[in-house]
Amino acid sequence: MKLGARILKTGIAIILSLFLSQVFQLPSPVFAAIAAIFAIQPTIYRSFLSIIEQVQGNAIGALTAVVFVLLFGNDMFIIGLAAIVVITINLKLKIENTIGLALVTMIVIMETPSDEFIQFSLIRFSTVMLGVFSAFIVNLVFLPPKYEKKLYYGISDITEETTKWIRLTIRHASEHKLLKNDIGKMKESVRNLDHLYIMYKEERNYFKKETIPKSRRLVIYRQMISTVKRSLDTLRKLHRFENDLQEMPLDYQNAIQQQLDCLIHHHEHIMLKFIGKVRPNVVFEEGDIFLNRKELFNLFISQKKEASLEDEDTLSHNMQIISAIIDYNEQVEHLDKLITSFQTYHKKANEMSIEK
Repeated sequence: MKLGARILKTGIAIILSLFLSQVFQLPSPVFAAIAAIFAIQPTIYRSFLSIIEQVQGNAIGALTAVVFVLLFGNDMFIIGLAAIVVITINLKLKIENTIGLALVTMIVIMETPSDEFIQFSLIRFSTVMLGVFSAFIVNLVFLPPKYEKKLYYGISDITEETTKWIRLTIRHASEHKLLKNDIGKMKESVRNLDHLYIMYKEERNYFKKETIPKSRRLVIYRQMISTVKRSLDTLRKLHRFENDLQEMPLDYQNAIQQQLDCLIHHHEHIMLKFIGKVRPNVVFEEGDIFLNRKELFNLFISQKKEASLEDEDTLSHNMQIISAIIDYNEQVEHLDKLITSFQTYHKKANEMSIEK
């Protein structure tokens, strides 16, 4: 198991909240620690939004607790009714993420009323908010997330995995069950890429001059994810209709293999070109074979004309393979154009530095 940044930040936030509670001599510092656990977030931007929502949510919890104790007392049924009110208000205000901590604040205040109940409530509310602010400070200062690095290498790893399996499958060298399991894992990895993309998008820049270059990179990363999805879809079609492809003439199979070899070679080099490991003007070819969507389409049409009625299912399945390859090719070419433009114009502003 990896000891991730969020785990470390949670531990640091708990320590900081307990330390500050002792400094300010607040009673029951454990509530500050609980609040810090609830408030820790994966990005600085989300942490900023969280602190605003937590102030609102906990204020609602504290005010509801005070009103209910002053009007009805602190019977267990009254506490349950107050909890329903707090949940309803938070849902109406669309700050449902704060419900858990708001209920903790409400119960803490209602369970231990005293002669100086209002003062006690303010202290409890302050203790909880101290934990929230501790989490925000930790998010701001300690272990700032590097989602761009994670995103690029996540995309790069899945690209490497899919292109490896495409090479094996098109040569009928892949093990069917093993590939099926790996496709399921890669689907999950692609879903994680969408999550990482959102995390990176939410990261705020400290300097205004970084905003436009980041916007350009966001466009490229979105296209990278789209391209890797098409490569995975191509692999799925090759895996699903492998037997149908084997029933086609040998020259047809060889042409598909050559086109795919050139395509995945192109895709791999684009990923390296983005981080400056490949020269910008590289011709992607395998001997005399070039990427050619029209050739693929004409090849399929020629086979369709020669096919008999018994071959309709085989042809329809091969049509899906050709369609997936053409779509994949279009995405790769579009990604290449974006990266070439990115590296050609405003070169200094667009300098990349992604190291493992």
